[in-house]
Amino acid sequence: MTALVVQSISVTLGGAAILESVSASFLPGKVTAVLGPNGAGKSTLLACLAGLRTADTGDVLIGGVSRAVLDRRELARRIGFLPQTADVHWDVDVQTLVGLGRFPHRGRWGESEVDRIAVAQAMATTDVAQFAARRVQTLSGGERARVLLARVLAGTPQWLLADEPLANLDPAHQLDGLDCLRSVAAAGAGVVVVLHDLNHAARVADDVLLLRDGKVVAYGAPDTVLTEALIAQTYGVDTYLGTTPAGQPFIIPIARQTA
Repeated sequence: MTALVVQSISVTLGGAAILESVSASFLPGKVTAVLGPNGAGKSTLLACLAGLRTADTGDVLIGGVSRAVLDRRELARRIGFLPQTADVHWDVDVQTLVGLGRFPHRGRWGESEVDRIAVAQAMATTDVAQFAARRVQTLSGGERARVLLARVLAGTPQWLLADEPLANLDPAHQLDGLDCLRSVAAAGAGVVVVLHDLNHAARVADDVLLLRDGKVVAYGAPDTVLTEALIAQTYGVDTYLGTTPAGQPFIIPIARQTA
């Protein structure tokens, strides 16, 4: 599996430039965190990668092939997309919902043993196996978010694209979620995840893509991108950077910058 490449994509909506000539190369086996303030273009970038939006200019290449030439089923096998919202409009049990993640892989004879194993592994990884028989509508927002992640993982995608997957989770499950992203990458898939928490990005990412006003501010290893200067340039805040006794970096926003 080769890189997922963004080549100078631009998107304009309602006369406003949402992305401007954004280029990046995301690597398999790596977690890339996409960061930036509200309105930076993070979700639009993920939508372009997932094939949910077509850029006005530029291209997205998957394994050296333009995303535009892949049919929907092939694209669904290669890319698993987890949106921001945890809305579920079907009154089904958790096992059934997670099983829908196998749809792009199923043949004419329905569910196979491979499908059942993939679903079981995805539910175990996201700690939702105990909810298997429950109706999805009875779950809390955080529980539902984990179930939707399980549905994506059940498809064993080559690329996991996740838009703020930790937003509705308690601290313990946020840490579990970060470990899950690392596990997906360790198994060989590429992970591109939109995050708001700088500490989560510092903890989980191999690379960080900083966006502001639809443009790339910086792209590279966390220790070269999550600096006081670049964070100030991107977010307009002063920060304190440190390291925990266990060696984990942490970032504390201190104050807005003044003109």
